[in-house]
Amino acid sequence: MPHAGPPVYLRSATAADQPAITRLVRDAGINPMKLEWYRFVVADEGGRVVGTGQVKTHSDGAREVASIAVLPEWRGQGIGRAIVATLLSLQPAPLYLCCGGHNESYYRQFGFTPLSPAAMPRSLRRIHRIGNALLRLVSLLTRQRERLVVMGQGIPDFL
Repeated sequence: MPHAGPPVYLRSATAADQPAITRLVRDAGINPMKLEWYRFVVADEGGRVVGTGQVKTHSDGAREVASIAVLPEWRGQGIGRAIVATLLSLQPAPLYLCCGGHNESYYRQFGFTPLSPAAMPRSLRRIHRIGNALLRLVSLLTRQRERLVVMGQGIPDFL
């Protein structure tokens, strides 16, 4: 159900948004590393951060769309889609992302495709390997099978 009230708009984050960014990402249960506000775009509703996302650069130069999170009561209203589209419009290809296998189809709408380990940048190959090893351990305890997928957009054919 759409919210009545101030409209939501996207803007570059400010230092004052750092606590809200950190809280949103941690509450979403996604990677809490490299959450520096200056890399973020936020969805703002009357001064309240209701969604967030960033592009972070790894040590090997790979740029990853990351930290896409929207408050539960704002999900399903296109805010996450708008954040991803905005980040893509601000960054040249190639771009990468890591997501749970259940989100793979969502990111395909933006032109991302799953990558084989051989096609992944070194930094993301390491994250893929470690993340999937941890997820296999968790699945033994929870009996819920999940996998980490690395996807790319605008990857040159010669890779």
